[in-house]
Amino acid sequence: MNSMLTRMIATTALCAAPTLSLAADSPDPIVIPTHNWSSQIVMSHVVGQLMERLGANVEFVSTDSQAVYEAVRLGDATLEVEVWEGAFGPAFEAARAKGGIHEVAAHDAVTREDWWYPEWTKAACPGLPDWKALNECAALFATPETGEKGRFLGGPVDWLKHDQERVDALGLNFVVVNAGSAAALWAELEAAEKRNQPIVLFNWTPNFVEAVWPGEFVEFPSYAEGCKTDPAVGPNPDMTYDCGNPADGYLKIAAWDGMQEKWPRAYAMLGRVNFTNPQIAELAKMVDVDGLDPEEAAMEWIDANENVWAPWLAGEG
Repeated sequence: MNSMLTRMIATTALCAAPTLSLAADSPDPIVIPTHNWSSQIVMSHVVGQLMERLGANVEFVSTDSQAVYEAVRLGDATLEVEVWEGAFGPAFEAARAKGGIHEVAAHDAVTREDWWYPEWTKAACPGLPDWKALNECAALFATPETGEKGRFLGGPVDWLKHDQERVDALGLNFVVVNAGSAAALWAELEAAEKRNQPIVLFNWTPNFVEAVWPGEFVEFPSYAEGCKTDPAVGPNPDMTYDCGNPADGYLKIAAWDGMQEKWPRAYAMLGRVNFTNPQIAELAKMVDVDGLDPEEAAMEWIDANENVWAPWLAGEG
């Protein structure tokens, strides 16, 4: 089915759907923020392109992934399509406590964000995934910039993963080095594969990485509520962040409180948006592996997945 026919079908469904008795949306732009990892950028364009089919005016703005929740709360941005519990839960909850931003929906996707290594690393450090075994193997990960200590390659600084706090709390013999972008993480991983060099770096799921480089997350002391704020929670009684990240984290959609009144049709659609782990991994793969631009990837995904998004527009499901 070609894209023009798909759009005609979607438009027909919209005209017939009872949910479209909602008031017309404002002509003002819906501001959708984009960040520095591929699935979020592509998903934002998918949502934006679908809102444009509803007649909305959409604007995409590159935004800091932590500051975005304050921007949404104040109405400077309209929504956020990927609120990851591990990386952005605290910033989201802090903004929500002030008022002005709320949860619209939660994706079916279950997230995990933590230290990770590819399978060839385990061959060099067979005690993995236990974090104590990783620490004993720290010298395997040393680089000229870390000296005798191992290097942990973290994500961009603005993801605020508190890796240094974990290193301190658990006494890890590692130096945290932050990559400038998600693409830099994968470039380092590819280079390590060519050299068969052990590497431990920040990774997350859903993501395309495991399909290209099978591997495992490091198993730190299990996450418990309070371990990042209360020293009494976790194995180190004197320090916080002495635990791993949640292994079953949420992935939510958030919006400015004024969105529902100002753009009721787009807001109703946003509440029905729902991606699974495989779908989000596919979005990332289209950019990071297939080499598409995010806008092009969004268009291709929409053309190939009418059965997924048509109910979001029509108000079904």
